[in-house]
Amino acid sequence: MTLEKAIPEEARDTILASQRGEITEHEIYKALAMKVSESGNRKVLEETAAVEQAHYRFFRSLTGIDLTPDRIRIAFYLLVYRIFGITFTLKFMERGEKRAQKVYQDLLQVVPGLEKVLLDEEQHEKALIALIDEERLRYTGSIVLGLNDALVELTGTLAGLTLAFQNTRVIAMAGLITGIAAALSMGSAEYLSTKSEGEGRNPVHAATYTLVAYIITVIFLVAPYLVFSSFYLALAVTILNAIIVIVVFTFYTSVTRDLDFRGRFLEMAAISLGVAALSFLMGILVRVLLNVNV
Repeated sequence: MTLEKAIPEEARDTILASQRGEITEHEIYKALAMKVSESGNRKVLEETAAVEQAHYRFFRSLTGIDLTPDRIRIAFYLLVYRIFGITFTLKFMERGEKRAQKVYQDLLQVVPGLEKVLLDEEQHEKALIALIDEERLRYTGSIVLGLNDALVELTGTLAGLTLAFQNTRVIAMAGLITGIAAALSMGSAEYLSTKSEGEGRNPVHAATYTLVAYIITVIFLVAPYLVFSSFYLALAVTILNAIIVIVVFTFYTSVTRDLDFRGRFLEMAAISLGVAALSFLMGILVRVLLNVNV
């Protein structure tokens, strides 16, 4: 049975696109399976790749055409994996597969046997992905703690120091000292907190994730004061950097945890920027009331 003989002409391009999508996803899962180190995750990815290959063969039996995978799409998802890890990559791919499910539902009336493919897309692949175990996801709370505290505390501190000192080098020095000290404090607190919980998480790993997240955020926020001589410009870029951090991490957690992006972004942005605005006003008051000039 070929596409030309059995399928309406208007569905031809859609079916060919679906066929190429299936072989592309097969290659993505296969490539990811070769990169992960944990044997259980590798098995899940290999099984998922086999499901996608079976789907490709189904469409191949309809069209009678061999198609090559989309190499650009494969390279994109491998890059996403390198930056954000396996869970984010799979969840991000799953969002695209939901669109594929809608396409398959529209084709059910004209493609005999498509019900099995649709069932796989809706159930089997999602069940396989749910089996993925990634360490960083178990310590998301520790990463959130480091990021949130650094964003709120340091953005506010830098805003206050900007008006109080009006010297980018002095502000950067004070920001780095404050940020690194706070990072060490937060890391220690997370170690003790995790150790007392006794919930199976490694206290050293939890403390490390908190510490690293905090220090990376500190460097990202303080960097503009080391680059620009204008303290107003440095503050503006720092606030922009804070928003970038909030967008990236909120998107990451919204994808991996299936949460609402907009609500979490607005909440984090309102808290961080609100504290920065109050600290900026505090810097003005301190400078005026104490008549400080640096």
